[in-house]
Amino acid sequence: MTSYALDFYVGCLGSTRFIYVVLLNSDSEVIIVKKFEGTFTVMVTPFTPDEELDLDALRANIDFYIDNGIHGVVVCGSTGEFSVLSVEEHEKMMETAVDQVNGRVPIIAGTAACSTRRVMELTQYAKDVGIDGAMIVPPFYSKPREKEVYRHYEKISREVDLPIMLYNNPWTSKVDMLPPLVAKLAELDNILYIKESSGDIARIMRIHELTNGGITIFCGADNLALESFLMGAKGWICVAANILPRYMSRLYELVKEKKLGKARELYEGVYPLCSWLEETGLFCQGAKAGLEIMGMRAGPPRKPFLPVTDQEKEELRKIIEKIQSIKL
Repeated sequence: MTSYALDFYVGCLGSTRFIYVVLLNSDSEVIIVKKFEGTFTVMVTPFTPDEELDLDALRANIDFYIDNGIHGVVVCGSTGEFSVLSVEEHEKMMETAVDQVNGRVPIIAGTAACSTRRVMELTQYAKDVGIDGAMIVPPFYSKPREKEVYRHYEKISREVDLPIMLYNNPWTSKVDMLPPLVAKLAELDNILYIKESSGDIARIMRIHELTNGGITIFCGADNLALESFLMGAKGWICVAANILPRYMSRLYELVKEKKLGKARELYEGVYPLCSWLEETGLFCQGAKAGLEIMGMRAGPPRKPFLPVTDQEKEELRKIIEKIQSIKL
């Protein structure tokens, strides 16, 4: 695929600036899509106390993220508890998120499932309601072989004309997409991004080398953000941005502005939060507790997940308050 980057302002959105990419696919069709770059909040799915969707809270949270400078949002990712949502809930989350974002920032939807057919259906639905791209982890639990993983993405890429972000998370999916496979997948028309969550920082350079820069890499580990940017990642799918979006978006901006000293200083400040989330593994639970501490509404996680303990919430509160004392 050949691509050309066009950089311009969208007048109807005031000062909001989007970079668009013009793609020429294998059928010589021209496709214009938003380019994804920067810090994206992987949003929690708010629930009421009885574990029903709280779409009003979702709308308020989206405004909170955007008002605090986030560069994009992800709906129905892992932190969004996609695996415990029904298909109808998944669709309602996508619809509501698109409506509330209203073109202000790019929006990606997690559309993963264990069957290729279900992923295609969710991804097509995402496109139909106005989602800008799909983030897709390999089929989890069943441990497909490499050629099966390739065919899975190949089928989705051919059937749904939407930018795809591969999601490599071997710890949860039990599938590790190694750089040679990523390079092969990157040759497919609309596979343009990868969220790299293996924890192996060297993967970024290797993927860049094998694809000749043909796939944009996003950091998928909150405690490897600055390291990933310095290795060439152009974005960050961020859990901590649920809680302190302005600080997490500013980190990427400082790197892009080549203010690396200030970026290092800020990273040292926010690192305790990033580290707490990664080390405890309390991604959705911690993000929801943090949002509540910030005065927003997130509700409980859906069972079998349980809320953080009082002790964990107090630890989190102290970390957040210390970061808030940092001047940006």
